[in-house]
Amino acid sequence: EVIAVDPDGVFLSNGPGDPATADHAVELTQGVLRNRTPLFGICLGNQVFGRALGRGTYKLVYGHRGINQPVQDRTTGKVEITAHNHGFAVDAPLDDTFDTEFGPARVTHVCLNDDVVEGLALLDQPAFSVQYHPEAAAGPHDAAYLFDRYTQMMTDDATRDPGR
Repeated sequence: EVIAVDPDGVFLSNGPGDPATADHAVELTQGVLRNRTPLFGICLGNQVFGRALGRGTYKLVYGHRGINQPVQDRTTGKVEITAHNHGFAVDAPLDDTFDTEFGPARVTHVCLNDDVVEGLALLDQPAFSVQYHPEAAAGPHDAAYLFDRYTQMMTDDATRDPGR
């Protein structure tokens, strides 16, 4: 049904919820990825995206709560001040790419307090996610670029496929 409306992009929003019980959302996400529709996930959306890529999730002992949490964007090296409110995380290798059904992927963001995965991206198609809340503007605008990136992905996708 999602693909039938030919969306410019799909956004996987925050929770609440246990990603281990989100099988329907994982299947839907895999269908979106097979269609190569641009995708952006936040919080639970990051965990669903991780599961769609074949990664596991786990419950954090204490969870991540509050503002002023330092996260490093491993693409740029920049440290962002972020807002967190999650009790689960994605299990993925921090220092290597990993293979998925949809091509290679990598961890893009890491919490500097405890090395928890805070972001993922596919390398060969327009799909990425972050665990923290860029819409909360903790920095106050440290993570606004993520929404620009998502908008650009949808624009680029429409340019490549004029029928979109």
